[in-house]
Amino acid sequence: MEIRKYGTCFFEQYAHISLSSILGHEFDDLVNRDRPDLQSPDGVRLGIEVTRAMEQNKDSAGQMLKAISGITDIKDDPDELDRIIETGYSFGLELGHYVGRKELDYWRLALPLQRILQSKVAKAGNGFYGTYEKMGLYVFCKDPINDADAIKAYRFVMGLQKYQDIRYNRLYLAEATNLYVCNLDDGLSEDSRMLRYPVTRDMRRDFYLEAVRSQLISDRRP
Repeated sequence: MEIRKYGTCFFEQYAHISLSSILGHEFDDLVNRDRPDLQSPDGVRLGIEVTRAMEQNKDSAGQMLKAISGITDIKDDPDELDRIIETGYSFGLELGHYVGRKELDYWRLALPLQRILQSKVAKAGNGFYGTYEKMGLYVFCKDPINDADAIKAYRFVMGLQKYQDIRYNRLYLAEATNLYVCNLDDGLSEDSRMLRYPVTRDMRRDFYLEAVRSQLISDRRP
């Protein structure tokens, strides 16, 4: 696999690990490729694009810069600060409030949630990611979201792709403490479209450590 800029493999592996751990074995055999980022080995059954969203404002940028390499105090667990500094990655630790040095450019290029959803839906509809029996869009959300935000997001996606031949079947919204799983298929009642799965501190740490190991292996490849 080509080593891509900004260590995106960390986030793609984190997505893979969280899906497999929280939702089950359907996601165990996904492989890290491109367009889309996670695919079933046969390239037919399942494809999942992984991206990120963050509101763009001066406060967000300033907080992110301040968080690099432990400039911000971490009172809860100094060991986690050591991990962030050593690995350069932080998502999953300390409720997502800190940013590792290798993540900075990844998040700097993030768009607000509605804009990134619009872009990714258009690309899928144009065949940019190919065709799969099931397609998913996994979005890392740097800013906290709640149930109302998730409902608004999946309704927005459903409206955008209503007349497209190629559509996403699932929308995954991942913030530090929750994974929202939204079913975008036709014919469902509103109260059955979304589930929220809490992600505990221990779970986040496990996801983080396994994703870091995968990224470090990728970084060492020639």
